[in-house]
Amino acid sequence: MARARVQFICQNCGSVHSRWAGKCDACGEWNTLVEEGTSGGIGSGPASARKARPGRPVALTTLSGEIEDAPRIASGIDELDRATGGGFVRGSALLIGGDPGIGKSTLLTQAAGALARQGHRVVYVSGEEAVAQIRLRAQRLKAADTPVELAAETNVEDILATVADGRRPDLLIIDSIQTLWTDMADSAPGTVTQVRASAQALIRYAKSTGAAVVLVGHVTKDGQIAGPRVVEHMVDGVLYFEGEGGHHYRILRTVKNRFGPTDEIGVFEMSDRGLREVSNPSELFLGERSARAPGAAVFAGMEGTRPVLVEIQALVAPSPLGTPRRAVVGWDSPRLSMVLAVLEAHCGVRFSTNDVYLNVAGGYRISEPAADLAVAAALVSSLVGLALPADCVYFGEISLSGAVRPVAHAQQRLKEAEKLGFAQAVMPAGSGDVAGGIAARSFQPGALADLVARIAGSKRGRGED
Repeated sequence: MARARVQFICQNCGSVHSRWAGKCDACGEWNTLVEEGTSGGIGSGPASARKARPGRPVALTTLSGEIEDAPRIASGIDELDRATGGGFVRGSALLIGGDPGIGKSTLLTQAAGALARQGHRVVYVSGEEAVAQIRLRAQRLKAADTPVELAAETNVEDILATVADGRRPDLLIIDSIQTLWTDMADSAPGTVTQVRASAQALIRYAKSTGAAVVLVGHVTKDGQIAGPRVVEHMVDGVLYFEGEGGHHYRILRTVKNRFGPTDEIGVFEMSDRGLREVSNPSELFLGERSARAPGAAVFAGMEGTRPVLVEIQALVAPSPLGTPRRAVVGWDSPRLSMVLAVLEAHCGVRFSTNDVYLNVAGGYRISEPAADLAVAAALVSSLVGLALPADCVYFGEISLSGAVRPVAHAQQRLKEAEKLGFAQAVMPAGSGDVAGGIAARSFQPGALADLVARIAGSKRGRGED
């Protein structure tokens, strides 16, 4: 009898190795190679004894033809529907990741209850909790009276046999994909082979039946969804549930969506009765702002189609170290280094002997370069010890030559600022079709040195008074 082949699969990237090693050659991670058999999973096909069937021709069509919008199931939770592009798409697979305890199960329980109240069949399968634990959460969320069908199971074949009994479910929730195992693979639950095979079976079920499937995924210490990245490519959408432990708000961020935009966010507030929608997140991020503190600038940003105002805080202090510190929370650290270099090279502002700390208030994370101007204003304000005008917002991109470049959606940013009571703005020149209101009272510097001179001039003016 031939001896079964053994291979070692990296649990981080899914690469296959013929022998064990302490470090994966593909991704560079240590102690991630796990021994798995080759009777199924990565590196092997179905059972070798099975005879391959001959291929059958499929129908070919053209690019032209009728286009139908993807049928959606609106949950009624506006922030969740915004992040998914309008609701759950029938026949799609959605992957939701987030840190432990961030509220993934809470959000899905509330969504399941809301859909069940509308008459949809919702099946919630948990591989981590018992049915009694899910019922306790449902009671706390006031969703215990909804006809959501529960199960505590980890075998994929048993789950699919269960949901096939009766009417097709409109929504199938699996919490979580790392706990599932299938008979088609021999490895332990949570390994790359099992996660990939289980996700493949559930996605195949969604496509063949038209049921929407939501998979919950664990995340690594770096914040990425654990397991093979191929799962993220297999599903139709990937959402990240983000939030800081010291803050009560949560952000549902879309990073992939085949049926909608990929830069939308939904904002929630965590309470003892579950997640509450935040329809105006700008008020949340600006709620505890101090108008007289130097080093604080309000940035008018965009998240998808939604304008968001958030406070950027900077602290510039003399450094006792030979190499000053640069600490950033909520922004890109290399971009801070670029702004500091531009301020020193083109504006004559020296930070070489100072520690620089930058923080985005509320734990919010900014990813667009339009925050350059607000960051520069906050840094100069902290360095000279002068508070910026409390009724002013900032946005604009800074180039390496010191020029201030226009950014998109200037009109939406200004409208949101005006709605929240801001009276003036610092923005790039030539920002498109903006007129009237706050735009008429805006300062449009052509170069970063103009903004620095304006802040320094206001300090001298106050000193003379």
